[in-house]
Amino acid sequence: MPKRAASALAPALQIERRAGEPLHRQIYFAIRQAILNGSLRPGVRLPATRGLARQLAVSRNTVMSAFEQLHAEGYVDGRVGAGSFVSHRLPAVVPGARARPGQSSVLRPARPGPSARGARLAGLDRGRTRARAFSPGVPELEQFPFDDWARLLARRWRRPRRAFLVGGDPAGYRPLCQAIADYLASARAVACRPEQVIVVSGTQQALDLAARVLIDPGDPVWIEEPGYPPTRAVLVAAGARPVPVPVDDEGLNVVHGRSLEPAARLIAVSPSHQFPLGVTMSLQRRLELLEWARAAGGFVLEDDYDSEYRYAGRPLAALQGLDRDGRVIYVGTMSKVMFPGLRVGYMVVPEQLIDAFLAVRALVDAHPSSIAQAALVDFIGEGHLAAHIRRMRALYAERQTLLVAAIRARLGERLAVAPSAAGMHLVGRLAPGSDDRAIAHAAGEAGVEAPALSSYYHGPAAARGLLLGYAGVPEPAITPAAARLALVIERAQPSANRQHVG
Repeated sequence: MPKRAASALAPALQIERRAGEPLHRQIYFAIRQAILNGSLRPGVRLPATRGLARQLAVSRNTVMSAFEQLHAEGYVDGRVGAGSFVSHRLPAVVPGARARPGQSSVLRPARPGPSARGARLAGLDRGRTRARAFSPGVPELEQFPFDDWARLLARRWRRPRRAFLVGGDPAGYRPLCQAIADYLASARAVACRPEQVIVVSGTQQALDLAARVLIDPGDPVWIEEPGYPPTRAVLVAAGARPVPVPVDDEGLNVVHGRSLEPAARLIAVSPSHQFPLGVTMSLQRRLELLEWARAAGGFVLEDDYDSEYRYAGRPLAALQGLDRDGRVIYVGTMSKVMFPGLRVGYMVVPEQLIDAFLAVRALVDAHPSSIAQAALVDFIGEGHLAAHIRRMRALYAERQTLLVAAIRARLGERLAVAPSAAGMHLVGRLAPGSDDRAIAHAAGEAGVEAPALSSYYHGPAAARGLLLGYAGVPEPAITPAAARLALVIERAQPSANRQHVG
């Protein structure tokens, strides 16, 4: 056999008989790699199968299987009576090949990767946290009525309608749209017809659809400062220009927003329980916001992500119920009241936008999963959802009380926490000048998830603190987790440097 082929293959053909990879695959990969990296050039004749089998101490059939695969994939050409040769039809510059002495170098393209816009989006903070104490936004999962849910799913699967198997409505399963409209009318004072309800996979998809329908590249959009990082990320992905507007004790400051950007096309807010600060937008601010939308021809996207969990009185009415001009797009999710993996959310769009939203919904994602929607209709209709929310509301109130007591007992003024009338997390305030990001990182190393408040600001942080989610933390785990967090804060703030938190 030609020495060139034999010498080029000798280092590569190292057969490992104890490896999990079959021998013929090992031979195939070794020869293919030698071709791709230029060790075997086009036109070089490969060793005869009989001689190569003898050299490797394997059966000839093993070698022939490897050669057959190389032939089938175009790496090798066979000539009757002459043997097998490296194909001339390979690219002149193969991946990984190096220029040989005397060979002209060829300009190669840059390493494959995302576009500049894709790289920028990939680098955006999406606010992900791990599901452990005290991860914000994680509901209690162990006490969900899975037996009831499994029974309802099984009932729908037993004799599934043909429509569930072959397609669906872009708006979602119509009976679910009706059930959601009825639920929102009674629980959230949302004024809508079932035709205005669109089922989506979650809040982010709802925001993405709103951005696609309402925003042109470069359009200004008000966002809350501080706010939910994925909101900004979705808007940037849509080409919008986010305008951070400060949030104070009354919610988003509409007057300040007007001074920053009076011609915003959209405002993304969470008026019932602002994330992350937890404040509720005052009635005056709500009316100011609706007046701005009417006068400016803009729209308001109301993110009502956890409004069911209010521990003093009934949940507050939604902003959408005050809208008389078709300017509010209402968004809710089942992730907090059921479980995040369900991936079911919903939006209520103004009458004049229904057709546009449905057209874009069909273009982007055709339709949501049908069986889960049908089971959800039964889950709501048979009272399971309302009963589960009642149980969780009482449980979360107990867990919040326990968390506040544990933090105050161990940390006092070092991490100032106060009970909240709503939500699934608290904000613990640190002393001015504290490095809350360093503390959050150290807490993570200690097994506690407590995101830094400053990480939710798009610009300079006006406050320092930690987010403390309690909804998904079992009662026996709250005090030990608070103790671990306390050790981290005590190391970061020695007693000699205690400062009063205002």
